[in-house]
Amino acid sequence: MHRRMFLTTALAATVAPAALMAQSFEVTRTRAQWQAMLSDIEFHVMREEGTEAAGTSPLDANYAPGTYHCRGCDLPVYPSSTKYDSGTGWPSFYASFQNAIGTKADRKLLSVRTEVHCRRCGSHFGHIFSDGPAPTGQRHCLNGVSLVFRAA
Repeated sequence: MHRRMFLTTALAATVAPAALMAQSFEVTRTRAQWQAMLSDIEFHVMREEGTEAAGTSPLDANYAPGTYHCRGCDLPVYPSSTKYDSGTGWPSFYASFQNAIGTKADRKLLSVRTEVHCRRCGSHFGHIFSDGPAPTGQRHCLNGVSLVFRAA
């Protein structure tokens, strides 16, 4: 049974990024176009649903007023007013702008998580957990490489 679970998880991990790239979004690019505009780590996170190392994003410690945009299409996705220090090492927010994000089930690990991505270009941001602060109780735990901060 362990081998079957391993094989199922491994297959899901390879199919999921391809499925994301195949979905229809308002902003679309070929794989080559995405690779040309993104660094290796940005491409891995945003287009292959990877994760940057905790504590590596300068955006984690940024609390200036402004707006966080999708690096892939420049859609405003998170207001700085919903950002907080989750202590996780990743930029965290309790809410996004309305109609800015999409979600889907992420079954790559043993439990099902909620993946969050840009609703316009499909770029992977991170995951949403239910251990955040009021008023939503959500923690949008995001990869800083997926975002661009624009000061107010």
